[in-house]
Amino acid sequence: MCCSSWSLFLPLLLLVVPISCFPPCVSSSIGSYHVNKNKNNQAPPNNMDPSEAETLFNIMDSMSSDHTWRISFPNPCNSASSWPGIECKPGQNDKLLHVSRLDFGSPPNPSCKTTATFPSQVFTLPYLQSLFFFHCFTQTKTNISLPLLSHPSNASSLQQLSLRSNPALVGPIPSQISSLHSLQILTLSQNRLAGRIPVQIFSLKLFDSIEKLNSLVFMALSSNRLGGKFPQGLAKLQSLQYFIMDDNPMFIPLPEEFGKLMKLQELRVANSGYSGTIPTSFSHLTNLSTLSLQNNRLTGEIPEGFGSLSHIYHLNLSRNMLAGIVPFNSIFLKRLGRNLDLSANPGLCLSPSEAYGVKIGVNVCGTNRTVSTIQPFNKSEAPSGLCKSLFLLCFILCTSVLALHHISFSA
Repeated sequence: MCCSSWSLFLPLLLLVVPISCFPPCVSSSIGSYHVNKNKNNQAPPNNMDPSEAETLFNIMDSMSSDHTWRISFPNPCNSASSWPGIECKPGQNDKLLHVSRLDFGSPPNPSCKTTATFPSQVFTLPYLQSLFFFHCFTQTKTNISLPLLSHPSNASSLQQLSLRSNPALVGPIPSQISSLHSLQILTLSQNRLAGRIPVQIFSLKLFDSIEKLNSLVFMALSSNRLGGKFPQGLAKLQSLQYFIMDDNPMFIPLPEEFGKLMKLQELRVANSGYSGTIPTSFSHLTNLSTLSLQNNRLTGEIPEGFGSLSHIYHLNLSRNMLAGIVPFNSIFLKRLGRNLDLSANPGLCLSPSEAYGVKIGVNVCGTNRTVSTIQPFNKSEAPSGLCKSLFLLCFILCTSVLALHHISFSA
């Protein structure tokens, strides 16, 4: 009877251990289109459009010398012969496979020649949705160039464009980028791009191009040589959730238009020479979780409304020239913990009534006493310890069950 009871209890015991304590099951595929039969038990298409295949071979020949592509992979979208870095999908209106993704530079994707230049014809692949170049253009200087497309729909399928860590990628961001109507993710970080952000990305004045980019949710332009003013149309990017533009020589007042991007979750514009006060409109960004304004030339007080940003998790205002009383109560200070950095702002001070038990790297108002570092509750430690304890409990109880079974059978 005892053994029977333990046998019934064991499945319930396993349910006590949280699923989060077990390693996640990760499924990934690289490059190829996987052949699956449809509802009518028919195999999916296995061929490419000849002109699309020819464009792809020309791109590969110009970018990579890893293989003789035409010979090694005569049918690039065939699941039995495709190479890493390419994904294909079946067309909805034909019986062909089409290139939907191309990745270069990051293993196991194709490496890039030292003489590689930006392949503008890649934008003529009519079904391409994602394009990724990492550390490809390293020696031969090249520009981002878009061809004059015979039909606007040729570029409208692209949803993600990522050009990152390409030291030989120079020149301006082309204004024709606004023709990528379906673009949702734009990453141009760690290149040597220069000049202003093209007005065509933001402004309604030219071809209503901002309406053509209204699906943009992610923009990263960090570590380039971009400068000058933002176009006023910046406030029109109402789908934007992530704007990352650290390390650029902007040297302008911090744009108030950022405070009108109501879906913004992450704003990072550190180390870029921004001046003036922090706009009070930033207090309206109720979805904001990360705000990085460090190492600029910002002056004035921290907006009082910052203390009401309930989703903020990381706030860095260090190494500016801010002054006045820190407008955060002790609950806010303890919640952010080490994710709050106000250091190297000599004019800031913390109210004595809020200073008890917290340390944030600024002086207490009216004293010379400096509080340095918060010791926050480490959120990652509690779940980890809980998992270990539950695993130990599970091991002990399961061992007991097996022992009881052994005793029962021995008897």
